[in-house]
Amino acid sequence: MADIVVVFDFDKTIIDCDSDNWVVDELHATELFNQLLPTMPWNSLMGRMMEELHAQGKTIEDIVEVLKRAPIHPSIISAVKAAHDLGCDLKIVSDANLFFIETILKHHGIWELFSEINTNSSFVDEEGRLKIFPHHDFTKSSHACSTNICPPNMCKESMSKEKKIIYIGDGTGDFCPSLKLKQTDYIMPRKNFPVWDLICQNHKLIKADIHEWYDGQELQHVLLQIINSNIIISNEQDDGDDNGDSTQLVTVDCKLHKIPVSAH
Repeated sequence: MADIVVVFDFDKTIIDCDSDNWVVDELHATELFNQLLPTMPWNSLMGRMMEELHAQGKTIEDIVEVLKRAPIHPSIISAVKAAHDLGCDLKIVSDANLFFIETILKHHGIWELFSEINTNSSFVDEEGRLKIFPHHDFTKSSHACSTNICPPNMCKESMSKEKKIIYIGDGTGDFCPSLKLKQTDYIMPRKNFPVWDLICQNHKLIKADIHEWYDGQELQHVLLQIINSNIIISNEQDDGDDNGDSTQLVTVDCKLHKIPVSAH
């Protein structure tokens, strides 16, 4: 099923927290963060916070240890591995940053399963300080998002138009790409999170098939059900293949969950 691309958001989707807030809170810098928050964009603030933490004597090793403790549902790890084993192309589109994402995914042994990571850039400088930069330099130009919902440093709307997309997310920034999905695509919004609310309020604008999820276990069940359904359809359509080869399906025991838009 190499013709299916599964696109994951990261914060509150793959991990069950916001990685920025997690690092700030775990390193006891929440008060300073809240003081600075009204004065600058979020992405710029995170760069500033890394400088402040470094000045307070926090090391890159301290940040790594905190990231390793970030909560992640074990079913998420299983879902990523199963989708990869079924031949899906896995990608991440996130407003976190590369260092946070790479550290967490490597810790859980699934970093190599993703073919592409689109996020804010970051690197550790010669002094051991983590530097974070916006995915899009909004100080020079706008990314020209038509929804006016996306943050200035990143719009997630860029999508492959040739392959079937399964997009999984939770936040406001995940609404913009959901508008770009085709009728043959799928959007999996996390129930009772901002993107779910936006889709419920604007469901007529969504062409893709909508399947909600609540937690990591339900994400795994819904995702694998969608993939398995497409494998079955693909095998049925491939009536010219006479070699007896069959794709191994992953068993799930739940039904597809669609957003009850009529209730909103």
